[in-house]
Amino acid sequence: MSPIEKPAPLSAPESAGIESSAAVISVDDLRTHCLNCSVRELCLPLGLTADGMRQVDGLITHRARLKKDQILYRAGEPFHALYAIRVGSLKAALLAEDGREQVVGFHMPGEILGLDGVGTNRHEAVAIALEDAEVCVLPFAKVEGLARKLPELQQNLHQVMSKEIMRDQGMMLLLGSMNAQERLAVFLLNLAERQRRRGYSPTEFVLRMTREEIGSYLGLKIETVSRLFSRFQEQRLIQVQSRSVRLLDPIALKGLVGKANVTSAKRRRPTDSLS
Repeated sequence: MSPIEKPAPLSAPESAGIESSAAVISVDDLRTHCLNCSVRELCLPLGLTADGMRQVDGLITHRARLKKDQILYRAGEPFHALYAIRVGSLKAALLAEDGREQVVGFHMPGEILGLDGVGTNRHEAVAIALEDAEVCVLPFAKVEGLARKLPELQQNLHQVMSKEIMRDQGMMLLLGSMNAQERLAVFLLNLAERQRRRGYSPTEFVLRMTREEIGSYLGLKIETVSRLFSRFQEQRLIQVQSRSVRLLDPIALKGLVGKANVTSAKRRRPTDSLS
């Protein structure tokens, strides 16, 4: 994996730890608030009353716009806020001392970034926009204060954190027990399901990340990722055109993972999971 490029950083307003020079929008100037946001049920899914939603809406004093490759926050920076993605997608990556990046997550609208800083008050990863994006800035001190008043909000926050833990555990399973073919199949099926939850087509979507970034996330070489995309296309499981992907046979793709799991102990060579 090549060293990470140095995109222009996005700094946030003072109230959320970002400099005032960033592309920040006052929510007062926007028409869409939490109450009628299209991704509200994804980032704050359950239990809040209309009055509770209005109070959460009041927490969002800014939204920040990012250009492609712009940094939302860097590893080691002080933790001030959570960021709910409203538009676009971002990646989270850890940086090795030699500058290489290890992608640890791809995040879509309705998902929350910044939870890595809750425990240490400093971000552990860097968050970078994969495309032009917009995030709602949620100052964490205010979120905590409101959560003490609204048990429903506190429960939602716990659920979000729990999902992050489950995602980390799922990634450990993916890298530790699946071969290269299974990893890519699970990755595509996961993207399809996340598309479906957002009301988009679960069989046709655009990959905002590069092959190299997919390989970094899945623990595979870029050559292996490219070879597997070609193999899946030859098997008529998917159709690929540039970054556009169409799942031609999702059931067969799922069966590929299931079949591999059943016979993996017999078939898998020690090098399969590293190729």
